[in-house]
Amino acid sequence: MRRTLILGSTSPYRRELLGRLKLDFDVMAPQVDETPRPGEAPAALARRLALAKAHAVAAQRPHAVVIGSDQVADLAGEPLGKPGTHERATEQLRRMRGHSVVFQTAVAVVCRETGFEQVDLAPVRVDFRSLGDDEIETYLRAEQPYDCAGSARSEGLGIALLDAIHSDDPSALVGLPLIRTCRMLRAAGLQVP
Repeated sequence: MRRTLILGSTSPYRRELLGRLKLDFDVMAPQVDETPRPGEAPAALARRLALAKAHAVAAQRPHAVVIGSDQVADLAGEPLGKPGTHERATEQLRRMRGHSVVFQTAVAVVCRETGFEQVDLAPVRVDFRSLGDDEIETYLRAEQPYDCAGSARSEGLGIALLDAIHSDDPSALVGLPLIRTCRMLRAAGLQVP
């Protein structure tokens, strides 16, 4: 039986990334509370939310193979989510300047009917330059990355904020680690080129 593939995400970045694999897939919005639990480490939060998103969609489409993903910026153990506003983005970038931040990107693949479930983490260490307040303001006005964990969109102008990116799965920083995703989709029984 050929199974439907569903991306359990409203992120246009994840949709674009998954589209690179030339697979047919549907998109469904998972209904998941993304509030961190008290004392929850950023990596654990990303893994929990990726799995929760996959399960939320799989509960509605048990025959499908469902991908869930989440990303949390980790500044010295403190989770930084999507800023949502210009003021919070400014604060995040001021705190991250001159530091290394680990973007914890988790992906989960679930098929309720077969009982398949895998989750993996693709950490990406990003070294931020020592940014001036004027650079931060110019970047935020131009890019408006208020829907991105850590306020930095590396696939756009945000790359100019960085000194280095360290990763074994380059698409993880954008929001979906495709190397791990391909591995998990194959394990779930899908053919990936």
